[in-house]
Amino acid sequence: MAATTPAPQIRMARVALFAVFGLNGMLSAVWIVHIPAVTARTGVTPTTLGMLILLMAACAIGGMQAAGPLADRFGSRALTATAATLLCLALLGPAFAVSPATLGLALCAFGFGNGAIDVSMNAQAVHIEREYPRPIMSAFHAFFSCGGFLGSALGAATQHAHWPLHLTFLLATAFGLTTVATATPRLLPHEAHSKTNTTDVAAAQHFPPSPIESTIGTPPRSAMSDSSDSPSASRRTGRKVLVLGLIAFALLMAEGVAADWSALQVKDRLGVDAGTAALAFTGFSLTMTLGRFAADRVSGRFGRVAIVRWGTLLAAMGFGLIVASGWLPLTVLGWALCGIGLSGGVPQVFTAAGNLGSTNSATDMSRVFGLGYLGLLAGPAIIGWLDKAVPLTAAMTVPLLAMLLCAWGARAVATSPQALVDR
Repeated sequence: MAATTPAPQIRMARVALFAVFGLNGMLSAVWIVHIPAVTARTGVTPTTLGMLILLMAACAIGGMQAAGPLADRFGSRALTATAATLLCLALLGPAFAVSPATLGLALCAFGFGNGAIDVSMNAQAVHIEREYPRPIMSAFHAFFSCGGFLGSALGAATQHAHWPLHLTFLLATAFGLTTVATATPRLLPHEAHSKTNTTDVAAAQHFPPSPIESTIGTPPRSAMSDSSDSPSASRRTGRKVLVLGLIAFALLMAEGVAADWSALQVKDRLGVDAGTAALAFTGFSLTMTLGRFAADRVSGRFGRVAIVRWGTLLAAMGFGLIVASGWLPLTVLGWALCGIGLSGGVPQVFTAAGNLGSTNSATDMSRVFGLGYLGLLAGPAIIGWLDKAVPLTAAMTVPLLAMLLCAWGARAVATSPQALVDR
């Protein structure tokens, strides 16, 4: 039976990784809230900024794909430390950029570091979670959200106080490097295997197989003796990675839609002022953060499958309210339901991707991350294209349908029998 209290080393690793997740959120927010100041100083137009952000996103995907194999080879602790250091130093680039070209180079480095740290720190989170008697993945993502809030608040405060841009970014970089140096020795140096918590499998058995799982399915017991490196096992893992990536794509697509279009949807549908319309994203982000702190307990009680299935159904209900409502409180409630429904899904997908039983778990995660990140980028763009043909509110049926499909295929996040044997 698994220990009820993790060893002090494991608890310390968890706290250290909380700091890394929070740091990632803070550094990203510091850049975001300074975008107007940086673009004004470098002479970047809105059109050019859009192109540079796409370039940064492409470099982030490249960083994700590079980090997976490197983490499998050298360990997630080394890659987390390296990627976090790169991200801290890359933050200085936008502060000292003097032209669109130098800003583009700076954002390439920043995007690459951001993508690399996403994969490496989540791979480390999977390793730490294996030593815990309960799920803890969602809490890491909650600290990312808290770091983002802290970074945006500090960035707004320093701009209000008229601090020089260089000073703010230098202090953020110094703080980040100090955090990395303090946290790295406390992270797990290797993947520690522990006895398996079968909560997720038990939860999954309460639901009949979905049509997706009938295709990709979990391997039968007769296949459990196959080597994780055999061709048949590799094909099964590849199919599971694809399905998990598609679920991540849908979840992050919906999250991107909420971030970029929630306030505009309320303003367009209800004709309210910009300040009132902002309540939509406020409600979404608040319930998203609170939901991430609560999701681990819910997952420990009911399993990952339940988090994804019922969470996406709750998000679908939220999008349904948004489409149907013509009343501000009900519309804000819809966006709040989307936040709490989406809050726990992505961590469960990443945990499942890191526990497929293959010898390249970080590489598996990087592929799922890549597809998910594409969804985060594609969601706002899809709504933008649809807005030219249909009302903005009607376009919200796209994430609604995506959430129903996620609920349909939620059993894909259950731990497979092969992974249970390998662990």
